[in-house]
Amino acid sequence: MKSGPVAFLLWLVGLAGFCGLHRIYLGRFWTGLLWLFTLGLLGIGQIIDLFLLPSMLRQANLERRVEEIEAGRAR
Repeated sequence: MKSGPVAFLLWLVGLAGFCGLHRIYLGRFWTGLLWLFTLGLLGIGQIIDLFLLPSMLRQANLERRVEEIEAGRAR
């Protein structure tokens, strides 16, 4: 399970210039790199992610649960 406080802490680190770490943590590698190289889409994407972060966190945790269930069925 991905942790909400960790995701928000990584988002805060983005305000210091290391944008996108929260996206990489939540499994969105390519958009995380885009945020990293464009400073969070010039800051606009970083601010928008503050509001999108709870839904990205729920989706990442849901995807992980589905993978665990599928792995359990394969046994």
